[in-house]
Amino acid sequence: MTSSETFDLIVIGCGPAGEKGGAQAAYFGKRVAVIERAEHMGGSCINTGTVPSKTLRESALYFSGLKQRGLYGIDYSLKENLTVHDFMHHEREVVDMERQRILKNLVLHKIELIRGQASFEDAHTVIVASLIGTRRLKGEVLLISTGSKPHRPSEIAFDDIHTFDSDTFLQMDRIPKSLAVIGGGVIGCEYASIFKALGVDVTLVDGRDRLLPFLDNEISDRLRDRLADIGMHFLFNERPVKTENSANGVRLTMKSGKVLETDAALFAAGRRAAVDGLALEKAGLFINDRGYIPVDEHYRTTVPHIYAAGDVIGFPALASTSMEQGRVAVCHAFHLKYKERVASLLPMGIYTIPEISAAGETEESCKEKKLDYVVGRALYENNARGHITGDTAGMLKLIFSRADRKLLGVSIIGENATELIHIGMMVLDNGLTIDEFIEQVFNYPTLSETYKYAAYDGLGNLAGHKLREG
Repeated sequence: MTSSETFDLIVIGCGPAGEKGGAQAAYFGKRVAVIERAEHMGGSCINTGTVPSKTLRESALYFSGLKQRGLYGIDYSLKENLTVHDFMHHEREVVDMERQRILKNLVLHKIELIRGQASFEDAHTVIVASLIGTRRLKGEVLLISTGSKPHRPSEIAFDDIHTFDSDTFLQMDRIPKSLAVIGGGVIGCEYASIFKALGVDVTLVDGRDRLLPFLDNEISDRLRDRLADIGMHFLFNERPVKTENSANGVRLTMKSGKVLETDAALFAAGRRAAVDGLALEKAGLFINDRGYIPVDEHYRTTVPHIYAAGDVIGFPALASTSMEQGRVAVCHAFHLKYKERVASLLPMGIYTIPEISAAGETEESCKEKKLDYVVGRALYENNARGHITGDTAGMLKLIFSRADRKLLGVSIIGENATELIHIGMMVLDNGLTIDEFIEQVFNYPTLSETYKYAAYDGLGNLAGHKLREG
């Protein structure tokens, strides 16, 4: 082993948090090393999660014709003879492009990429082991951004042929005729709706009594109804206690004794920090009882010069927030006044079919906080662009204060929800009222107009009657 090499910043893991944190430090002239043990850069965001699943969603909408069903009055299932290879083609192109973008970004910022498994020797020293040997690196500051991995319950027989977790699911060699999805969280709902759009017989199993319980209940119910409309089955208040794989598929025995037999099963029920092999204890670090590395508001761990960002610290575990966490962490570490905090208002983007996005309060959170609120709604079926695109099931919902009409929250379900949310966020973040939507001129025909009509509806509800949407 060679003597130690010294860096201003050592980043362990090149996902969204690691890439952006490393680039931020290098931009300000710091000497940075990024360690990555995987074959490809980008973490689960690029390789197994965010980008692949969202690209597959677009492919599913295209291949299934689901987007056009309302438009043409046609109900048809998957185009004939579609193979997994066909289905994955666009996904591979996008993923390859993103991997290349990350490598170019590291070169652009003169960041040294070191391949191998990192492990702590002490709080400032990291050993990197690879097939070509071992290197010892010393860092003034360290950023742990190794991401998370799926929880694999011991009672579940994962074989990655019939029974998958969310990291291995896209490696399947065929599109199954039937699929059980265990877990009604974001990952479970996204994949369940994508494969249902492809004509797969999908059953969604969850131990709770509703999908995505952190959402506004009305939005959650609307998603369930929409998925039920296209033929999805639900088993609520249930969980599998035994799985058996065979040549034909998987047999799931539920806690109630009910048996579910499908071609494939996806377990999307929980994740934990991916810190295996890091020897955190040698750096004086530990995992909390939720399975993640605890940090303060600056993303600093209990060891002052070691930071952690991204999925390795838990919620919200979104690529968008992970990038910002990585940047904020290194700015704090090196006393850079460039970026001092992650925005307090974060958008939630859920790429189900239909997609969902939300920011700020829900009706349920308003009730918990005893906030006196009023609701305004606008339906896509009353919107010209909604009819043009064929999505007449969508809805935009505004929640605002009764006393001063200040906007408190926005929830959207339907086409372009994850794009539309940013209009509402600007009003939320600046503490403005729903009058802002009424005063603005929106292009016609657009889905953005729904903000204006949701505001009109809200004012009508505030006054106790319906205003004419003039």
